Amino acid sequence: MSTEGGAKAIIAAFIANVGIAIAKFIAFAVTGSSSMLSEAIHSVADSCNQILLMIGGRRAKRRPDDEHQFGYGRVRYVYAFVVSVVLFVIGGVYSISHGIHKIQHPEPIRDAEWAIGVLLFALVLESFSFRTAMREANTTRGGKSWLRYVRESRHPELPVVLLEDFGALIGLVFALIAIGASIATGNGVWDGIGSVFIGTLLVVIALFLSAEVSSMLVGESAAPEEEQQIRLALESSPVVERVIHLRTLHVGPDDLLVAAKIAIARTDTGAEIAAAIDTAERAIRDAVPTATYIYLEPDLDRYRNKLPE
Repeated sequence: MSTEGGAKAIIAAFIANVGIAIAKFIAFAVTGSSSMLSEAIHSVADSCNQILLMIGGRRAKRRPDDEHQFGYGRVRYVYAFVVSVVLFVIGGVYSISHGIHKIQHPEPIRDAEWAIGVLLFALVLESFSFRTAMREANTTRGGKSWLRYVRESRHPELPVVLLEDFGALIGLVFALIAIGASIATGNGVWDGIGSVFIGTLLVVIALFLSAEVSSMLVGESAAPEEEQQIRLALESSPVVERVIHLRTLHVGPDDLLVAAKIAIARTDTGAEIAAAIDTAERAIRDAVPTATYIYLEPDLDRYRNKLPE
């Protein structure tokens, strides 16, 4: 996948958000719109997030060493978690507090056509970024729903970009509605309400992201379909009578640790067992290419019905 696909989505999102942020700040300076300022801060936060994701991807490529023997793949999870915090603190909290201030002290929107023009321009760029992320995600999504894909993906970058872009598009719609209502009624309170809605949206997305990425940080197993493929690959070996138990752990988005206790025939010699294990390891890697670290423990089948499957 994915590292390449995630990088394309990150770069597309970064280019779009930088352009959008500049346009929104100009529109805010002209109109004084609270919703426009919230949207500008949102785009700045998103741009910072993409920089963090790119830094995390680069640092994760370092080779394993004595201190980190399984490599630095989980660094990508760390940076993705920081992204969710940045989205919450910079984007959400600021937008809500600024919106509350505008509700308490409403001001009319000046030159509203600037705000509407910039928001429509932002919708085009965000749609481009969202389309790129969706296209890259579709290469690995299979038949999963989008919600299931985001929740089950072990690669943090694409789900983060997808949610950021989705949230940005919804936020732009909120801003258009709020500014439209302010123009129609002549009441600047609607502009502040729009800012609060945008901030609340960012907080919800940030909390969802932090929960998902924290699960990756703790350590998630392989996806159910991958575990099934690993089990089938082991059981296809002629020397393996059955898989007594199987454990998997992502030590990075692209690096899976596989540990299994396998029951072997009593008549197998040491050389036969060693050759069979080598064959089983190759079968596992053919079935699941991300299986980087594989540890197989052969045992007799005396544990049948005693150990958990």
